[in-house]
Amino acid sequence: MRVLVTGTAGFIGFHTAKRLLERGDSVVGIDVVNDYYDPALKEARLKVLANVAAQSRGSYQFIRADLADRRTLDSCFAFHTFDRVIHLAAQAGVRYSLENPRAYVDSNIVAFTHLLEACREAATPHLVYASTSSVYGGNTRMPFSEHHGADHPLQFYAATKRANELMAHSYSHLFELPTTGLRFFTVYGPWGRPDMALFLFTRNIIAGQPIKLFNNGAHMRDFTYIDDIVDGVLLASDDIACPDPQWNSDDPDPATSNAPFRIFNIGNNAPVSLADYVEAIEIAVGKKAIRELLPMQPGDVPNTFADISLIASRVGYQPRVPVAEGVTRFVQWYRDYFG
Repeated sequence: MRVLVTGTAGFIGFHTAKRLLERGDSVVGIDVVNDYYDPALKEARLKVLANVAAQSRGSYQFIRADLADRRTLDSCFAFHTFDRVIHLAAQAGVRYSLENPRAYVDSNIVAFTHLLEACREAATPHLVYASTSSVYGGNTRMPFSEHHGADHPLQFYAATKRANELMAHSYSHLFELPTTGLRFFTVYGPWGRPDMALFLFTRNIIAGQPIKLFNNGAHMRDFTYIDDIVDGVLLASDDIACPDPQWNSDDPDPATSNAPFRIFNIGNNAPVSLADYVEAIEIAVGKKAIRELLPMQPGDVPNTFADISLIASRVGYQPRVPVAEGVTRFVQWYRDYFG
């Protein structure tokens, strides 16, 4: 297939494009390569993709451009016909959304609007896009299920991703554009973002510097290894969304629709406390952490726990990598990458 992957210089987009190329698909990647974090890491990911593409049966093209500029997608879709579009470009980060909300409007709302329009005009067979477990916000009923409402986000980042889900439904309903939204749960692994907990903790533990544990380390997170995330992305992408014949407008299910629309959680279905996560890093590094216990930050969700029964039953998703193994793989990559 020919697949458009947005955000290929980013963490999840890089791994997704790499897997597609390895299985022989042709990939067109788009990324603006901004400086939200060190662009050198993004450039290194792009270099890996170019090397993988050289050994792949499929073709690969990278477009360095901003999706908030409508001309980017107009030009791309004018030259290519896509069997799938996998939209993983976004302005990420809960904390940064408190400081610079306009960046989230441009990257997560405006860019997604342009992509929906491009897919509508091209009659794209299936659009898959990244959402987040953060949309569950004020919900406390565990595990988080797609069948529960998700209308009380606690940060602007989550609000923009929930908006994406609603925007996608409107296009699925009006134009019969098949869309699948994927709510990722705390993704970690090699080539991860430097602002993520695993990266920060590993760096500071190795350097002998304190690590900050908010909520006194009592958070529970459904940490999900990157390879498992990519498994879910590709399984969902390959299985085109269809209308749900059981959907009832008198008792509407938020996860599906009478339009070709659906929402899936992609998680590990096994939450781990932040304290235990740090212990796994300590074991992998071979050094104890200096822990600085702090109160909960604004916008934080105390716990996350993914109900993955829907994606398991629909496309056969099953996470395989336990946290201790995933953390060990990351630490090995970190040491290799940074020497």
